[in-house]
Amino acid sequence: MPSFEEITRHHEPDPDENPWVQGPPPSGPVSLVDYDPHWPEHYQRLASGIREALGDVVLDLEHVGSTSVPGLAAKNVIDIDLTVADPRDEDAYVPALERIGYTLVIREPSWHEHRALRLADLDTWPRVNLHVFGPDCPEAIRHRMFRDWLRTHPEDRDLYANAKRDAIPGGGNVMDYNGRKEKVVHEIYDRMFRAAGML
Repeated sequence: MPSFEEITRHHEPDPDENPWVQGPPPSGPVSLVDYDPHWPEHYQRLASGIREALGDVVLDLEHVGSTSVPGLAAKNVIDIDLTVADPRDEDAYVPALERIGYTLVIREPSWHEHRALRLADLDTWPRVNLHVFGPDCPEAIRHRMFRDWLRTHPEDRDLYANAKRDAIPGGGNVMDYNGRKEKVVHEIYDRMFRAAGML
């Protein structure tokens, strides 16, 4: 289990690292939609497919991100955290995931050995981002804590929703959008960590 310091620190990937396996995705506007009560069902269907493809390779699987928080507006993207024994051992999971339509798009050794895959079928809706981490990864722990906090703290869920809407008009790509809402995200994390006695 990582220390409180490791969990509460905002880790950043190496800015000189090129994470894109097949080149960066095309830039496009970010759009939000109202919460869709079918998102949990989409996650369950996707999770079943991943578990069937990988078997015991799956150490944990979690629905994270905004689509996992009832009542929260979000990009129409299901974010899933997959925990495997070693994300560097891509042969243990990438070929099996490719067989069910996923494509490896991100490799970030400097950021918890993070890997990300997307469903290759661009007609799939909602879209799917499958994030791969190792056991006891601080970032995966943060994702679960943030999800659970927003599920039980409607005032912070609404604060986050407003920050997301305010970040849209600036234009640019998803990374630009994420940067514009980062201050509010860190504010919520700080409140969450203090409530948990971690700061």
